[in-house]
Amino acid sequence: MTIISYNVNGIRAAIRKGLLDWLQQSNPDVVCIQEIKAHPEQLDLSEFEKAGYPYHYWYPATKKGYSGVAILSKTEPKNVTYGTGIEYMDFEGRSIRADFEDFSVMSLYLPSGTNINRLELKFKFMDDFQRYIDQLKLEIPNLIISGDYNICHEAIDIHDPVRLKNVSGFLPEERRWIDGFMKNGFIDSFRHFNEEPDNYSWWSYRANARNNNKGWRIDYNLVSEPLKNRLKRAVILPEAYHSDHCPVLVEIE
Repeated sequence: MTIISYNVNGIRAAIRKGLLDWLQQSNPDVVCIQEIKAHPEQLDLSEFEKAGYPYHYWYPATKKGYSGVAILSKTEPKNVTYGTGIEYMDFEGRSIRADFEDFSVMSLYLPSGTNINRLELKFKFMDDFQRYIDQLKLEIPNLIISGDYNICHEAIDIHDPVRLKNVSGFLPEERRWIDGFMKNGFIDSFRHFNEEPDNYSWWSYRANARNNNKGWRIDYNLVSEPLKNRLKRAVILPEAYHSDHCPVLVEIE
């Protein structure tokens, strides 16, 4: 079972850049998408079915052209849950979960802290989301939370940890939260297999950052501890150029 998480930074723009052809070639079983920036009625959904994903579930933000998550799947889930019940974030389309036979996959898009008001809201949501997941794990122990967390975990995950230590996405409080989130029962699947530096999943559009690999690793497939022995591989796919992010992949038995 191969799962890809991809912040597409606008799914219509990504489709114009060849996203659907790339999905057919890559052929993952489940695709978790973030930042769709579209409502389903603005898309030709038959194109996803032609690409091999007859089951597709969309949770857009109320505000058009903003945020939103989705899950594409080759097989039909037993259940799909839209949102978390955290109302002040659900209307922004931040989380969708698909439950399969013996595991569940969530597509998550944590807010960025671009200004002080959003940063405060981000911290509030992080705490509420942690409590939500603590309860969810009791019901669904085999859980994969795939998405854009908008946080680099450690210095190895960002190209300039010294100069960027006071920038949202690498603040000490954010790093402590994701560290605690992982230590509370989740495996960073990429780091489970790869401890090398210079592996990133997002690059600014400024200053030729991607060509110079001046990036941030903010996209994760976090796998709950009970699935540890089923982990087969986890990689970042920087050759995909449909967004300022690239896809991240995990494979489980």
